[in-house]
Amino acid sequence: MTNPLVFGLAACRPDQIQALLQFKNEFESDGCNLNDYFHGVTCDNTTGAVTELHLPNGCLTGVIKSNSILFSLRHLRHLNLSHNNFTPSSLPSGFSNLNKLEVLSLSSNGFRGQVPSSFSNLTKLSQFDLSHNDLTGGFQLVQNLTKLSTLDLSYNHFSGTIPSSLLLTLPLLLHLDLRGNYLTGSIEVPSSPSSRLEHLFLGHNPFDGQILEPISKLTTLKELVLSFINVSYPIDLRDFSSLKSLLNLELSGNILSATTSLISGSDVPPNLYRLMMKGCNINEFPKFLKTLQNLERLDLSDNQIKGKVPEWLWSLPRLSIVSLNNNSFNGFDGSLHKSSVTMLDLSFNNFTGSLPDPPLSIKLFLASRNSFTGDIPLSTCDRSYLDALDLSYNNFSGAIPQCLSKFKILNLRKNNLHGIIPNAFSSSSPLQTLDVGYNRISGQLPSSLVNCSSLRFLSVDHNNIKDLFPFWLKVLPDLQVLTLSSNTFHGPISPPQGPLGFPELRILDLSDNKFTGSLSPDYFVNWSGSSSNKMYGDGEMYMGDYTNDLYSYFYGLDLQYKGLNMENKMVNTFYTAIDFSGNNFSGQIPESIGFLTALIALNLSNNSFTGHIPMSFANLTGLESLDLSQNKLSGEIPQELGALSFLSYINVSYNQLKGEIPKGTQISGQPESSFEGNAGLCGIPLQESCFGTSEPPTQWEKQVDDEEEGEVLNWRGVAIGYWPGLLFGLAIGHVIALNKPSG
Repeated sequence: MTNPLVFGLAACRPDQIQALLQFKNEFESDGCNLNDYFHGVTCDNTTGAVTELHLPNGCLTGVIKSNSILFSLRHLRHLNLSHNNFTPSSLPSGFSNLNKLEVLSLSSNGFRGQVPSSFSNLTKLSQFDLSHNDLTGGFQLVQNLTKLSTLDLSYNHFSGTIPSSLLLTLPLLLHLDLRGNYLTGSIEVPSSPSSRLEHLFLGHNPFDGQILEPISKLTTLKELVLSFINVSYPIDLRDFSSLKSLLNLELSGNILSATTSLISGSDVPPNLYRLMMKGCNINEFPKFLKTLQNLERLDLSDNQIKGKVPEWLWSLPRLSIVSLNNNSFNGFDGSLHKSSVTMLDLSFNNFTGSLPDPPLSIKLFLASRNSFTGDIPLSTCDRSYLDALDLSYNNFSGAIPQCLSKFKILNLRKNNLHGIIPNAFSSSSPLQTLDVGYNRISGQLPSSLVNCSSLRFLSVDHNNIKDLFPFWLKVLPDLQVLTLSSNTFHGPISPPQGPLGFPELRILDLSDNKFTGSLSPDYFVNWSGSSSNKMYGDGEMYMGDYTNDLYSYFYGLDLQYKGLNMENKMVNTFYTAIDFSGNNFSGQIPESIGFLTALIALNLSNNSFTGHIPMSFANLTGLESLDLSQNKLSGEIPQELGALSFLSYINVSYNQLKGEIPKGTQISGQPESSFEGNAGLCGIPLQESCFGTSEPPTQWEKQVDDEEEGEVLNWRGVAIGYWPGLLFGLAIGHVIALNKPSG
C-alpha cells in the first residue's frame, strides 16, 4: 500500500522537504504529527517548489523568528498559519520576502505592534487575514495591495478613520472586515464610487462621525454589519433603502429611530433575509417586517417590546430563526402552529397561561423565565424535529412527559412538576442535557439513564428523590456535571470494589442529602476530568451543548462558591467543583483528593470527617474556595495551604484544629469567623498569639505514623505546580462576573 504521506509529497523537491522539516523544528510541534504537518503541503508538479502551506489550529508553539527558514520558500502562493500557539511577538518583516503570496492568513496568533511597512511589497495578495491579534496602526499597510478581494483586520487595535483612498486603491475588494478595532470619525466614500464591495463589517468600533450617508452609496453591498458602532445619533432604517441588493443587516446595540412608522417595502432593503436588531431600544413590534417576504432570521431580543406577538409574523414564508427573548411580551395574537420556524427563543418575557403549541418544524424551543402554567403540552412530544426544549423557571405543573428520551436537551428546572422521572431512556436516546432541578419529583433516579451514552449534564437537585448513590453512571463516557443536592439520597458513595472513577466529571454536587460512610483512600484516583486543565468541548468558553453558527445553549447551575449560593447563568469551561456538604460522611478525607489538580471549589462542610487535613491539598494550586467547617478534623492546618495563591476563601471553623494558622496573604486576609470554634488555633487573623509555643512535629511525620493513607499514596512524588495561576484567575473571573446570589 502506498504511504499517503509519501504520495502527497511526491512532487516536492528534497531541498523543499528539508526546509519544511527545518521550519517544523523551529517550534514545539507536539500538537501534530508528520501526517498532520505535511497534509497541508502542496508542491508544484513541474518545479517541485512548495506553493501552498496550511498549518492552522495549534500545530506550532513558539516564536516565528526573523531568520526563519519559512521566508526562504519564495514560491509560496498560499500560506495559512492561523490559530497557532505563537508566543506574543511582533510580526516578522520576513513575510515580505514571500512576494508571490496570493493568500495569507495569520489570524488568532497573538501578534502585536505595528504591521511592518514591508508588507506593502506583497502586491499579489488577493486574500489577507490578520484578524484576532493585537496589531496597531492605520491603513497605510494596504495602499499598494491593489489586487485584494478580501481584507480581514477585525479584532485588533487599529485606529483612525477609514480614508476614501481605501476603496479607490482597492478596486477589486469584495469583503472588508474591520470589526472590533478603535476606528473613529467618519467613513469616506468617493463621490462616484466604483466599488464592488459586497461584505462590509464595521461593528464594535467607536465611530463618532457620519457613516450612514457614505455607506448608502455602496449600492453593491449584500452584507452590512454595524452592531455596536457607538454613534451618538439614532439610526434610521431608511438610510439603507438605496441598498437594494442587501441581504444581511446587523444593527444590534444601537438606537434606532422610527422603526414603528415604517410600513412601506420601499423604506427598507426589500430582499433582506437576516435582520439583527438586538438591544436597539425598540418598544413596539416593527410593522415593516411584514413586507420582508424573504426574511429567514430575525433578532429583536433585549428590547422593550410590550403586548402580543402579532400573528402575521408567523405567516412570513421563509422565517426560520426568531429571537424575541428579553422583552415584555405577554401573549400571542393567533397560533404558531403553521409557522415554518425551526428555532424560537421566547425566554425572559411576561408570557402567562398555557404554552402555545410549537410549530411543526421546530427544532429548538426556548421559553424559560416566563409565567407559563398548566401541563407541558403533549404537542412537544409530537414535534418530530424538536430536540432542544427549555421550559425552566416557569409555573408548569403535572408530570414530566414520557417522551423525554427523544430530546437532546431538556431543561425543566424550577417549575412545580411532580411524579417520577420516567424510566424510558433507550439506547438510541440522544440526550445530552437533563435538568429537572427545583421541582417536586419523587421516586428513584431512572436506571435507564445508563443508556444515554452522550449524557454530559444531569441535574436533579432540590427534589424529593429517595435513592442510593447511582454508581452505574460512571460508565457514561462524557458525563461532566452531576448535581444530586437537596434530595434524600442515602447510603455510601464509595463502591464496594475499587475507586469510583468518573472519567470526565468536572462538577459533582451531592450536598444536603443523607449520604453516610467513609471515602476510600483512592476514592479520587480516576477522576481525570478534574485532574487536568484541558478545555471542555472544542475550545468553548462556557459549558454547553447546542453550539453552532446559529444558536448556542449554555448550562446554568446553582452552586455554592465562597460561602454563597450562586445562580450561574453560564459556567466557565475551566470551572471544576466538588460539594459533599450537609451529609454524614465520616473517616478521613482521602489523600487522593490531591490528584484533582484542576479543582477550583471544594466544600466538605457539615459532615463528620475526622483526622488531619491532608497534606495533598498543597497540590490544588488552582483552588479558590475551600470549606471544611463543621467537621471533627484535628491536628494542624498544613502550612503549605498558605502558598495557595488563589485560595481567596477558606473556612475551617468548628473543628478540633490546633497550632498556628498558616501564613500567607490570602489566609491572613480571612475573617476570624473562618477559624472560630477551634480552641487550639492561634495566629493571624485570630487574637490568640502563638508566641512561646514549641515547634510541633511536621504534619508529614504525623501522617506517616498515624494514617493508613500515608502508606497507600506517596505524595512526595506528586508535582505541586500545574498551570500558570493567571489563567485560572482569568477563567474564574468570567464565572463570577455572570453570577448573582440566589435567594
